[in-house]
Amino acid sequence: MAWAPDYVTSTELKAYMRISDAVDDAELGFAISAASRAIDVDANRQFGVVAAPEERWFTGEWDRRRCRWIIIFDDLMAVTGFDPQVQDADGVDVGAIDDYVLEPRNAAVKARPWTQMMVRPDSTYKPTGLRDEISITALWGWTSVPTAVKEATLLQASRFAVRRDSPYGVAGSPDQGSELRLLQRVDPDVSVALRDYRRWWAGA
Repeated sequence: MAWAPDYVTSTELKAYMRISDAVDDAELGFAISAASRAIDVDANRQFGVVAAPEERWFTGEWDRRRCRWIIIFDDLMAVTGFDPQVQDADGVDVGAIDDYVLEPRNAAVKARPWTQMMVRPDSTYKPTGLRDEISITALWGWTSVPTAVKEATLLQASRFAVRRDSPYGVAGSPDQGSELRLLQRVDPDVSVALRDYRRWWAGA
């Protein structure tokens, strides 16, 4: 799996839509990619994983309530290659943060990602508040795509796939009472499926 991948395959979408031929395979592939990125926007996160540990930069925030430095970062589910470093203003490593807690602490047992780390007072090096001074190398992302995300992608992709038959944004027939105006947002049921997976970014 890659970073920001397609969350379902053409075979899965065809089964979902009960399509048995290969006539529209290319268009279905486009619909899947578009739906996957719409899922990312609605959930405010993506559900893939990088191929190898990579370096990213973050800013430490002082939590007055806890009296601890908090570093909010991208979704992380594997500790492979995890290496948090404090850097100086020139981007040179000063030293490693060697005493910390990944949070939420119960994320792993719930098959959810860690989204931040709390730096303990005994760490040899700690943040100072400089922008992007924390360099973290890690295997960023989700180790697998949640079932709810796959279901949401199938639903949204199927809607995109039939959109070409409704070029003016209206599906169905007013004469038969089945007229439906297509929404300018993800399907409401997609939002329901993603409710527990939506990420809210905020400072500590």
